Amino acid sequence: MKKILYILAVLMVIFSIKAEAIEEIEQGATLSINDCIELAIKNSPEIEIYKQNVIVNDARVGQSKASYFPTVGASVGYDFANTDNKYVSTHSNNTTARVALNQLIYSFGKVLSKVKMQKFYKIAAQYDLDNAILSTSNNVKSAYYGVLAAKANVDIQKANVYVNERQYDRTKAFYEEGLVSKIDLVNEEVYLSDAKIGLVNAENLYEQAILQLNSAMYITDAPEYQIENTETFNFKNNYAEVNLINIANTTTNEDGTVNPQSAVLTTQVEKTDILENYKFEPYPYTMKQSVEIAYKNRPDLHSMLATQDAVKEALNYTKRSLLPDLTGSVGYNWNNNTHYNTNGVTMGAYLSTNNLNLMDTKLKIKENKAQLEIAKKNVELVKQSIYFQVQTAYVNMVQLEKNIPLMQTKVKQTLENYELADARYEVGLGNFIELQDAKENYNKAQMDYVQTIYKYNVALTNLQTAMGEK
Repeated sequence: MKKILYILAVLMVIFSIKAEAIEEIEQGATLSINDCIELAIKNSPEIEIYKQNVIVNDARVGQSKASYFPTVGASVGYDFANTDNKYVSTHSNNTTARVALNQLIYSFGKVLSKVKMQKFYKIAAQYDLDNAILSTSNNVKSAYYGVLAAKANVDIQKANVYVNERQYDRTKAFYEEGLVSKIDLVNEEVYLSDAKIGLVNAENLYEQAILQLNSAMYITDAPEYQIENTETFNFKNNYAEVNLINIANTTTNEDGTVNPQSAVLTTQVEKTDILENYKFEPYPYTMKQSVEIAYKNRPDLHSMLATQDAVKEALNYTKRSLLPDLTGSVGYNWNNNTHYNTNGVTMGAYLSTNNLNLMDTKLKIKENKAQLEIAKKNVELVKQSIYFQVQTAYVNMVQLEKNIPLMQTKVKQTLENYELADARYEVGLGNFIELQDAKENYNKAQMDYVQTIYKYNVALTNLQTAMGEK
């Protein structure tokens, strides 16, 4: 019976999804992370199924309470009899009508156990819904941070192309003045081509990240939209202009070497920070505290506990099925036949059992006891699973938490090294390979920094989900 009701609920959801238009994203909209989560919760067929399952279990609670209400029965009949033999010939017509009202007076706890059992199943269904919402929220957050990371990498690659274009212009100018060799110019062209390829790849990864976010929100054919930065993932994409001045104005040293000292950068594009006003605060809870919070919040654990209580009431119901029911009845009878008419009111109270089978009941009790033990073990399994989920997520989060300040330092160090290499190359003291290595190291440090921030946000999200926080 439960399977049939579940299938019907699924079919209702599918038809309702087809009938109702899913809310789509408006063209050019800017969505926050909470907007995306709300869209996912509204559009998710899985969540809608769990909502319908709550309704199903609520109806079952009402059905179990129906035994407290009286039942009404009515009947109407007509009989005709005709007898012929050698001694006598008779016939008769008989019309009857009856209406009765039956009321359960006392069930010795059977109905109460049934009502409690269905209430616990309803509570479990509500927690299952909460767990589905929690899982959906986690998927959206992870995809959201993936888009932010991809967007930051696109901006890094744009800046890298911008820098390589300016360096190519400078190297070309130096080459035309005879200050650098042909190989430097050719290498600069190669680096510029690589930078453009890197930008194309980054843009492709951004599109893929958007598709993953759309999938997490259960939205197809989404128009172009933007997403907002979060407090723990806030980056800027404005880049400083770079101007090369007096590129042909050089001086000659006493030893005959040419010094292009007046060919300088008026601003430095390399100093753009990917993350602006990044708010990093160490996680406030210990792992033990995180586990305790998880035990208190996790909906799947509460669902298992409610299911355990429901199975316990099912066992009580089976045991009490050996006890009788005390019922009362009041009715009115009317009878009209060929010889006489009768009518009257009947009242009574009855103590009865319905088709009691001791062997069947004994085996059902044995089955319910085994199911109760299974439910208890399931609770233990969920608790152990929660503990290790929180532990794993906590360790990952703490490790990335430690990496963030180290990555910040690395970005500053590679920037300083790049600035020094750039200044040395301008005045002819450094070589091209040294400059390019410094630039590539700085570019990679920025991308690694963004990736660390992304992994940290995902790890923090996983930890919060493991703790049951939406």
